Amino acid sequence: MDNETDDAIEALHEMLDRAASIVAFTGAGISTESGVPDFRTPGSPWTVNKPIPFEAFVRSREARIEAWRRKFAMDDHYAGAAPNRGHRALARLVDEGRSPAIITQNIDGLHQASGVPDDRVIELHGNGTYATCLTCGWRHELAAIRPAFEASGEPPSCVMCAGPVKSATVSFGQAMPQDKMSRGQQLALEAELFLVVGSSLVVYPAATLPIIAKKRGAVLVIVNRQPTELDAIADLVVRAEIGAVLGRLAG
Repeated sequence: MDNETDDAIEALHEMLDRAASIVAFTGAGISTESGVPDFRTPGSPWTVNKPIPFEAFVRSREARIEAWRRKFAMDDHYAGAAPNRGHRALARLVDEGRSPAIITQNIDGLHQASGVPDDRVIELHGNGTYATCLTCGWRHELAAIRPAFEASGEPPSCVMCAGPVKSATVSFGQAMPQDKMSRGQQLALEAELFLVVGSSLVVYPAATLPIIAKKRGAVLVIVNRQPTELDAIADLVVRAEIGAVLGRLAG
């Protein structure tokens, strides 16, 4: 890293040391060190296994079959992924009581795996580690769904009501979980320091949260390898690998 980047990292840690209320907002970039592919890197497996839009999933049995095929293909790409230095650093802030919760766009469950309680991870785009019935909301575990799907080739249906079962992620065209978004907005309003980690900030309405925090008077810091659309309003931008930036907090 160059001197400018080193200075930015030092400035970030000084800000973190001073702040009493730190809200982290994470995107795909925090999990790439764990081997989880992001959406926008050229050659990403997501370009081959693009998520099926929600409307098509609901309307078509064939689309549901293809959605589950792609889901399991992607799961195989990052099977065994474990929390990295970035996840552990943010988990430590929560554990120390300096961060009330982590807001994430990710669906990989790695924040929970790093030790953050489930009720302190706000998953704006859902969770890909389990599934739910679209009719009654019953939770279904992937460990039971996958062998049945691979044996029959049929999309899963709910054991409670026979409704369609879908990965518990928010698909394109599917409504955002309003309770999660509302809680994220409240945290943005209350944050002293709003820390964006590994998000390109191009997906809305999630990307409105840093704007809300900044307008309310929070210090806004963006840690991301590439420029974002909100760099111009940030108090500090650090363009470096997330693990290297936050590693000293990981313990």
